[in-house]
Amino acid sequence: MASRTPSAPSPAPAHSDRPERTGPTGPAGPAGSAGRPERPQRRRLSVDERREQLIAVALELFSRRPPEEVSIDDIAAAAGASRPLVYHYFAGKQALYEESLRRAGRELAGRFEEPAEGALSERLYRVMGRYLDFVQSHGPGFAALLRGGSVAASTHTSAVIDEVRQAAHEQILSHLALPAPSPALRLAVRAWIANAEITSLEWLADRSVPLEELQLHLVQEFVAALTLTAAREPALAAELAGFFADERPDGPTGRLVRDLAGLLTVPGLAEAVTALAVEPADEPATEPATERADEPVDEATTGPATRPAAD
Repeated sequence: MASRTPSAPSPAPAHSDRPERTGPTGPAGPAGSAGRPERPQRRRLSVDERREQLIAVALELFSRRPPEEVSIDDIAAAAGASRPLVYHYFAGKQALYEESLRRAGRELAGRFEEPAEGALSERLYRVMGRYLDFVQSHGPGFAALLRGGSVAASTHTSAVIDEVRQAAHEQILSHLALPAPSPALRLAVRAWIANAEITSLEWLADRSVPLEELQLHLVQEFVAALTLTAAREPALAAELAGFFADERPDGPTGRLVRDLAGLLTVPGLAEAVTALAVEPADEPATEPATERADEPVDEATTGPATRPAAD
């Protein structure tokens, strides 16, 4: 009676950082044992590789669900690792969340980078396309944080978001290429970034507007804010002529100008706008009526005059 071939050793668990034990010819033991095909050996992950894997897995989970709904066990299972192994690399879920957020923040800030070539609104249109793609793919986790409703929010996570906003602010100003942006212009850019953030998060809630339409509207709102600021700053107004000269009729700015011009065809609107554009005439100042000493007083209408008593 032939002796039984000893069973092959079981492969190491998927979460282990140790390589599988191998026999003389492969991980399944002796060649041809029980007719089983040989399994490929798993490569042991280095410390940096394992850390990067955990961050990537965590970021994916945080992108699909608010951070408070993701547990260490969820992250370990998705990474094919054990719970103790995750704690070996990170102190807890909060530390892993903050590191994931920093990684995502750097990626988002990088999406505002755009070569300074072509029309300004077309550059911003490409930037906002990349921004909205990011918002769409990382929606639930970032929406919870940015709305201030996440239990994972902290001073560290807030600092990451502030860094992204600052990077966006600097990139937008670099596209304007002004030697000394005024405080009013800096404020207008910051207000527009906040508006883009709020608008995109509201869009995530219902998605009632097509993504491309939202992208166009956000760029046109920037052009409108820039124009309004230039109306109050002569130096910026001179630069605005150069910006508009580079624009094309089929670009975001050209389409905005046509939309505004179309409003003037609404009955009565052109006349109302023209009336508002007229500089108000200066009205002559009216002097208060004063009683002159050399004019007689009509006692019939004003009553008897008061005279000083005789000495």
